[in-house]
Amino acid sequence: MFREEVEAFMRQFQQYLVQALETCDGGAAFKADEWQHAEGGGGVSRIIENGAVLEKGGVNFSAVHGQLSPSFLKMLEMPDPQFFATGVSVVMHPHSPMVPITHMNVRYFEAGNGTAWFGGGIDLTPIYVDLNQARAFHEAMQEVCAKHHPSYYPEFKKWADDYFYNQHRAETRGVGGIFFDRLMATEEFSLEQRFAFVRDVAYAFAPAYTAIINQNRNLAFGEQEKQWQLIRRGRYVEFNLVYDRGTKFGLATGGRIESILMSLPQYASWVYNHQPAPGSAEEKTLHYLKKDIDWLSVEV
Repeated sequence: MFREEVEAFMRQFQQYLVQALETCDGGAAFKADEWQHAEGGGGVSRIIENGAVLEKGGVNFSAVHGQLSPSFLKMLEMPDPQFFATGVSVVMHPHSPMVPITHMNVRYFEAGNGTAWFGGGIDLTPIYVDLNQARAFHEAMQEVCAKHHPSYYPEFKKWADDYFYNQHRAETRGVGGIFFDRLMATEEFSLEQRFAFVRDVAYAFAPAYTAIINQNRNLAFGEQEKQWQLIRRGRYVEFNLVYDRGTKFGLATGGRIESILMSLPQYASWVYNHQPAPGSAEEKTLHYLKKDIDWLSVEV
């Protein structure tokens, strides 16, 4: 029954989040696109386009089962190819370069031999780093983690720094957040306790992100800011296609390609050897795209 309980939560959370984001955007509604997995199960992709704030975004639910490919089975170090997976994955690409890109997901995986774990996280990718907002965002992540264990935030914050990292460019994708994977039942934590943490992470997302949208949605910008946004979106694409585990898992398990690549922006750019002007706002943003920044005490 635990599997069914988790799946029911994921379905309900998708509906909640769609409503919260529609209300915040105020200019467009999410369209529903139901699909079936080739082996078993399926999902619902909820897509928003050309909203008042959101240029393109998705809130995707899936609950699928089948067999892992031999290569993916080896990577996961799993003895049984049978699997069940359910979760919600979110990516938002705003029109304005003053409103950050964001990503979150919560997921549950269960192998055929009964091994089960949760994963997920929330991270923020501002086109221009606002130190006050980065600090407030991390304070929200620290608060939700502290409700469950004092080690969670420092551990999962570092995990996000290491994971959301374009190694080939030696820069983080954004200002990070929290990331966790393979949260199993242990002597210290039951699987139900892990689930309670994942639920709280899920519900922390909308308040944290919509607050930033509402603070920034009317800020002025020009052509220079739009061009920088396209370049930063290009970096986002590089990460998702080269490193992102969710993308790799979806492709390896015969997932629906439109839902998997929902995370990519409508427009992006790659400018040869682009170098921001010294002292510019763009150069200042690059200064903060580094690992191990203590955002809770950063000077603003």
